[in-house]
Amino acid sequence: MESASADGTRFVLALMLSIHKGINFLFLVKVFSMDREFAYTDADFKKVRSELRAFAGINLADSKVSLVYSRLAPRVRKLGLNSVKQYLSYLESHPAEQESFINALTTNLTSFFREPHHFELLHEFIQSGEQCEKIWCAASSTGEEPYSIAMTVVKSLGRFDAPIKIVASDIDSSVLNKASNGVYSIDKIEAIANKKNFFLRGKGPNTGMARVVPELRNLIEFKQVNLLDSNYPVKSGMDVIFCRNVMIYFDKETQVQILEKLLEKLRPGGLYIAGHSENFNHLGHLMTPVGRTAYRKV
Repeated sequence: MESASADGTRFVLALMLSIHKGINFLFLVKVFSMDREFAYTDADFKKVRSELRAFAGINLADSKVSLVYSRLAPRVRKLGLNSVKQYLSYLESHPAEQESFINALTTNLTSFFREPHHFELLHEFIQSGEQCEKIWCAASSTGEEPYSIAMTVVKSLGRFDAPIKIVASDIDSSVLNKASNGVYSIDKIEAIANKKNFFLRGKGPNTGMARVVPELRNLIEFKQVNLLDSNYPVKSGMDVIFCRNVMIYFDKETQVQILEKLLEKLRPGGLYIAGHSENFNHLGHLMTPVGRTAYRKV
């Protein structure tokens, strides 16, 4: 009886597992057989994940199937190709396409003074009288973060001709161009205190837009940097480094490798600002926590 009971239990479990796998299979079939303009398969998705990991170190989750298609479809269309597979072949034979591939797939969610406690900490750091002449924003995206840093500098010192230089970098050339232009919709800047000191409102065809004032723009140098590169084209001796909500896209080993390279550019005692989703308290041999996701280099 015990043997029959055990066999019955195994049969039920096997049936449940089979049904579960069947549901997953049907889900995958549905995902990849959706009515799309261009052919797109599970193999294509896996290839995209592999290439993005190789080019930029970014790990795409299984749930990003549809996002990948929506981001790459415009490139497939522009190049006159018929499928994502054809696009991936094009990518292999045209190394210059790597930049467009990375630009299409990297996420650039940002806003002015996001995580405001970090800018309060920067304000205190500047006003403390401690050396603060060089700041690096290592994931500038469309510019809201480096301009927030620049506005904090101006507010802290009370002038635009501050003896502080800000370097802002990103892997995505298209967002760097937008950041360098410094033009944003009015709704993006509405919550900024004293915004009239930092932005010029557009008129006529530019109504509804605003541009950062030249004095603020002049505080920032924009440059393209891939954090996976062995060397960064950024001067050493940085006093502050912002690198927020970027490490979550890398595996643990890559995170440590990137962090070590970033810290090579930061002076001892310098301030490292991470994102709300990142925690490096376990790396006490490299830096010590001094606030919410903020650290000092050992």
